[in-house]
Amino acid sequence: MLKTAIGRVRVLAILEGISLLVLVFVAVPLKRLGGDATLVQWIGPIHGTLFLLFVLNVFRLSVEEAWSFWQTTWKCLVACFIPFGTFYVDHKILKPLQYQKEA
Repeated sequence: MLKTAIGRVRVLAILEGISLLVLVFVAVPLKRLGGDATLVQWIGPIHGTLFLLFVLNVFRLSVEEAWSFWQTTWKCLVACFIPFGTFYVDHKILKPLQYQKEA
């Protein structure tokens, strides 16, 4: 999966989504209920970095693959602003593109 640009973006999408899951369902409750903000202080910047890497790599991949902005690129970018949208991007957009390219 890491051998292709699409595969690397797919991994970033999954990692970004997982980091948001951990942030929302583990770190924030620990902060609010337990008063311990340590995990938020660690996971928050990691999630932010993964988000930015995903966005930048979508733009890079869009140029490399000559994606139509309105057909593919904007869908990836809009979906990543919706919570857990990167899982959708991976499953509905990037995965089919990767298999189409390999075929």
